[in-house]
Amino acid sequence: MIMESKRITILNSKLAGFSHYDGPLAWPQLQVGSQLTPVTEDNKYDPNAVALYFADYKLGYIPRENNEIIFQFLDMGWAEVFDVRISRMSREEHPERQVDISVGICRKPTAQGK
Repeated sequence: MIMESKRITILNSKLAGFSHYDGPLAWPQLQVGSQLTPVTEDNKYDPNAVALYFADYKLGYIPRENNEIIFQFLDMGWAEVFDVRISRMSREEHPERQVDISVGICRKPTAQGK
């Protein structure tokens, strides 16, 4: 697990498209703190689309108004610096507001492991 002191949060947001993909199927396995995998995607609606996966479940996207820089870093091969986590879940909310995410960047380990 990543220590808080080695992670800087760069985005807190809703998870876009949660009800349109595998979100409802994955719900029983998800919890606050679950790690998500960001993946760039060819998408006719958004040239900077970053899909978020939990295991093999596609949960949705980083919202288009927040994804350009993240897409560029992922596209350049820097996926390992990102730490994407579920930060809030609420069954009572509208399906498109049920899940919030936190995107962080992680400090690269030094030779001393710090």
